[in-house]
Amino acid sequence: MASKAKWTKKKDQDGELTFEIDQETIKKGLDSAFRRVRKSINVPGFRKGKVPRVVFDQMYGETALYQDALNDVLPESYSAAVEQADIKPVGQPQISVESMDQDQPWKIKATVAVEPEVKLGKFQKLEVEKQDTTVSDDDVTAELERLQKQQAELVLKEAGKSEKGDTVVIDYKGTIDGEAFDGGSADNYSLELGSNSFIPGFEDQLIDHESGDEVDVKVTFPKDYQSKDLAGKEAHFQTTIHEIKTKELPKLDDDFAKDIDENVDTLDELKTKIRERLEKQRKQQAEDKIEEEAVNKAIENATFEKIPQAMIDQDVQNQVDQFLGTMQRQGINPQMYYQMTGTTEEDVKKRFAKDSEQRVKTNLLLEAIVKQENIKATKEERDQEVKDLASEYGMEEDAVRGALTDEMLDHDIAVKKAVEMITDSVVQK
Repeated sequence: MASKAKWTKKKDQDGELTFEIDQETIKKGLDSAFRRVRKSINVPGFRKGKVPRVVFDQMYGETALYQDALNDVLPESYSAAVEQADIKPVGQPQISVESMDQDQPWKIKATVAVEPEVKLGKFQKLEVEKQDTTVSDDDVTAELERLQKQQAELVLKEAGKSEKGDTVVIDYKGTIDGEAFDGGSADNYSLELGSNSFIPGFEDQLIDHESGDEVDVKVTFPKDYQSKDLAGKEAHFQTTIHEIKTKELPKLDDDFAKDIDENVDTLDELKTKIRERLEKQRKQQAEDKIEEEAVNKAIENATFEKIPQAMIDQDVQNQVDQFLGTMQRQGINPQMYYQMTGTTEEDVKKRFAKDSEQRVKTNLLLEAIVKQENIKATKEERDQEVKDLASEYGMEEDAVRGALTDEMLDHDIAVKKAVEMITDSVVQK
């Protein structure tokens, strides 16, 4: 194992961790390396894989095993040195060998950044803006109208001109400088006018027309358009309007209420359930807003050493992995997502990089509170966390328990309790 571990801080959060690997550990590493190597060497007079160690050492020298042995013992020895030095490295260390003298401890140097220290300021009884959770009659009406529009049926407009909100069935053929381009044409395409699903200006030019009209739509692709070949260019779309359909809203009555929710019999009952749902949403939104504001104020009151770039990079990568994992569960793999959105992995990273430092500071702050306040998780809390996770992800409790260690559960629970310590004491002004 590692011994004589010493941490020397150099600049900001960068430093050097020096440590030794003792002879007992080295011997185990050499034995392990030899067992692998002898399987592939041929020595006259011995069957393949049966050459004795003493013969190997005479022919090749023990030092021939050093690199493989170091690869075997380094991970555990590095971890032991980190624990002995009581540091929290971030990112991958740069390992260099100081000495590997025979019959002597091996001396290793690891250049690595560590988590910055946090000096906590005031994090309880913080003043935050009071949140209004009132649900008005107008809010209920607006939600009811939204549900009504969702249930609307498209019916053919026999006469009259197209209006915003209508759906037109069109053929279109796009050209740039007289040349067709990929994705620039379609037949019998249904487009809702005002949905803003097409290039800006396209839908507006189809308003106030009748079925059978042919319209030369002229638009300019936005400069930041996802397809670089089209960005900023003017295009003409020869468009034919085949049909105009308008939305026919259902009547707001008891039958409508039953269609929306099979557990109600009247429109008044539906309104009551809508109000209850909106109140629950408002309450959750208010709690989230209070938590965000309070935690941000606690961060402002704290003092942080410089955040290592490795922590920023790791946070961004975690966010990207989580986002793409969600897409994957919806049946969209990363390449499909990039193709659909005209983006790259670098674009996704840039999106998450904007708030990365604040997320890192949030985690550091909460962990500092956990440490200062000696926050612990109980067995009961751990069991409840497993139940909650199993319910959230639709998994068996045993499967969740098998995927998470006690240390992981304890960390997450303690961090949640640190958040509660901040938010439970806020003063709403």
